[in-house]
Amino acid sequence: MALFRVKPTTTLPRLSSTISLRTKFVVRSCNLQFQSQPNDSQKLVLEVKERLEKDHYSLPVGRNGRDDEDMIQWFLKDRKFDVEEAVSKLTKAIRWRQDFEVSELTEEAIKDISQTEKAYVHDFLDINNRPVLVVEASKHFPKEQDPADDQRLCVFLIEKALSKLPTGEEQILAIFDLRGFGPENADFKFLAFLFNVFYNYYPNRLSQVLFVDAPAVFKPFWRLMKKLLKSHASQVKFCSAETLKKEYFTDETLPPNFRD
Repeated sequence: MALFRVKPTTTLPRLSSTISLRTKFVVRSCNLQFQSQPNDSQKLVLEVKERLEKDHYSLPVGRNGRDDEDMIQWFLKDRKFDVEEAVSKLTKAIRWRQDFEVSELTEEAIKDISQTEKAYVHDFLDINNRPVLVVEASKHFPKEQDPADDQRLCVFLIEKALSKLPTGEEQILAIFDLRGFGPENADFKFLAFLFNVFYNYYPNRLSQVLFVDAPAVFKPFWRLMKKLLKSHASQVKFCSAETLKKEYFTDETLPPNFRD
């Protein structure tokens, strides 16, 4: 995962928020240049591609399919260019996309749960040029809301954030606004789903997670989270709303729920 980089504060371009109700997001292909990428990486991509065609012919083709070379390259990088592991992880990811019907997720499909305003993709990039996914934890009530709807909203927003990656950028920033968080908002099952999705199906796409103004009641929940996240817990940073404003955004690009 990328290390946090602090850059000079600049005003960043606004991301268009005008989206058709039937929009399907396309993750922008990046110019993949990895420090650990072997010279014969294209050969490995073709090897994985041939293996998938031979052993998993029933998998779909096209974007995010078994012949998508950008996707193959990304999973090879995640698996340190181990062909066997890349084939295994890709197969599971492509099947999951089919079963979860990711391509069918639209604004219309998730409109009811999105009206809770518990999560959204911010209109602006942060100062490190990353798309931003914001979660307002105090608006999440697992006992009252359908977990399947929450999962669909989650995946839809991940896809939306990734579709806004600027050329050359590869990862997104997630912000959890924990102001007002209480025991009724805790949802360990959803956290497990979120971790599983990012680790298995969107590997290395999450640059950093910010927990903003976490109250004392959040600490026991965090102790359980750390056990699940293991080494990935290092991607989490606790900070104040003031730090968020100063170090991640300009006055013009600050997420709306932090403007008060």
